[in-house]
Amino acid sequence: MTNTLATRPTRQRRATPGGLTAAGLTTLLIGAALAPIDFMVVNVALPTIDRDLHASTATLEMIVAGYGISYALLLVLGGRLGDAFGRRRLFLTGLAAFTLTSLVCGLAPNVATLIVARIAQGAAGALMLPQVLATIQATTTGTRRARAIGRFGATSGIASLIGQVGGGLLLAANVADTGWRPIFLINVPIGLTALLLAVRTVPATRSDRPTRADLAGTVLLAVTVAAVLVPLTEGGALGWPGWLLALFAVAPVAAVAFFLTERRIERSGRLPLLPPSLLRLTGVRGGLLAAVPFFVGFGGFMFVYALAMQQGLGLGPLGAGLAISPLAVSFFAFSMLSPRLIGRFGRRALPLGVAVQGLGVAAMIPVVLFGWSDRAPLLLIVPLVVAGAGQAVAALSIFRIVLAEVPADRAGAGSGILTTTQQTAIALGTALLGSLYATVAGSGGGAGAAHGMAAVLAAQLAACALIAALGRRLPQPR
Repeated sequence: MTNTLATRPTRQRRATPGGLTAAGLTTLLIGAALAPIDFMVVNVALPTIDRDLHASTATLEMIVAGYGISYALLLVLGGRLGDAFGRRRLFLTGLAAFTLTSLVCGLAPNVATLIVARIAQGAAGALMLPQVLATIQATTTGTRRARAIGRFGATSGIASLIGQVGGGLLLAANVADTGWRPIFLINVPIGLTALLLAVRTVPATRSDRPTRADLAGTVLLAVTVAAVLVPLTEGGALGWPGWLLALFAVAPVAAVAFFLTERRIERSGRLPLLPPSLLRLTGVRGGLLAAVPFFVGFGGFMFVYALAMQQGLGLGPLGAGLAISPLAVSFFAFSMLSPRLIGRFGRRALPLGVAVQGLGVAAMIPVVLFGWSDRAPLLLIVPLVVAGAGQAVAALSIFRIVLAEVPADRAGAGSGILTTTQQTAIALGTALLGSLYATVAGSGGGAGAAHGMAAVLAAQLAACALIAALGRRLPQPR
C-alpha cells in the first residue's frame, strides 16, 4: 500500500464492521441486479420494438447504447457522490429514479421518448450500483465481506443472463398484448418494494472526509469514455461518419489530461474523482487489467450467442434465452462456492477459473462448426456448464483482488472504477465481438452464423489465455 493511502484515516460515519444484515445485503443486491438486467434485456426485444415503434437501425442502436453510455460515464461519479453525501441516500435516490424511468420506458409512445428515458435510466443505475459494493466494503470485514462480495459477483453475473432469459419469457407471454413494454414495467413493483426495504435495512455510511466535487475530472473522464464507446456502438449504424472517427483521436488526449488533472488534485491534498494512488496498488492495477479482457469476452459472448441462436437456428427470443440458461445456472452455483475455492487456492483461483472457462469455450467450437443444427443447443449444454463454472470463479477473484487493498473511506471510488471498467468492457465486447460476428457471418445464413460464432469463441479463448497469464502475477485476493 502506498504512503499516500496509508497515512489517511479510514474511519466511517454511522458504520461499524458487521453492520450490514442479511436483509440489508439482499436489498442492495436487488438494486445491483436491476441495472445489468436492463442493460441486457433489450437485446432480445429489439425486433419487437422495431415492429411497434417503426425505429431505424440507428435509433435501435441508441436504445441499447444510450443506456450503456450514460451508465458507464457516471459510475465513478456515482461512487464519489455516495462517499460524500451518504451511500444509502444515493442508493435510494438512484433506485427511485431507476423505478421512475423504467415506468417512462414502458409507457413510451414513440422511439424518441424511449431513447431519452433509456439514457436517464442508465444514469439512475450509475447512481445506484456503486453504493452496493461501497456499502459492503464499509460495513463488513473478513469472511463476511468475502461472502458478501461473492453474492454481489453472483448477482452481477447472473443478472446479465436473467436479462436475456427473462426478457424472452416476458416477450413470449405478451401480457395483455403489450409486447415489449413489460420488460420495463416489471421494474416498477420491484423497485418500489426495494425502496421500502432499503429505508429499513440498508445502513447509512459515508466517507469521513467528504470533499467538493471534482468537476474537471468528471468532465474529462466522461469525454474519454464517450470518445471510445460512442463510435464503437454507433459507428456501424451511422456508416462511420468523419466526426465519429475523430472521436477516436480525442480519447487518448482526454485520457492523458484526465490522469494529469487527477494527479495534480491529489498532490494538492484534495480528493480527486479517481485517486491515482489507487492505481498504484498492485491488486487494483492488476485486477483492472485482467477485468478488461474478461468482461469484453463476457459481454461479446452474451450478445453474439443470443444473436446466433436467433439468426442461425431460427429460435425466438424465449428459445434464445433458454439456450443460455445452462451457463446461468452454473455461474450462479459456482458463485456461491467461489469464496471457499478462492480461500483455498488464493491467487491461483483466477488462472484456474479462466482455464476451466477456456475448456468450456474450446469444447463449444467443434459443436458450432460441425454440429450446427437443431440439436446444437442440447450439444452445447455441457460446455456451457463448464464455461459458466470457470467464469464464476474468475469473476469473483477479480472483484476480490481489486477491492482487497482499497481503504474503507475510498470504497466509493474503488467500487466506481471497478464497475466502470466492468460495464465499459462489456459495452466494448458487445461492439467489438458483435462486429467480428457480423463480418465473418456476412449473409451466409445458418452456416455464416456458425462461422461467426466460432470466430467469437476463438477470440474469447485468446482472452482466457491472456487473463491466465496476468493472473499469475497478481496478489492474494484477501
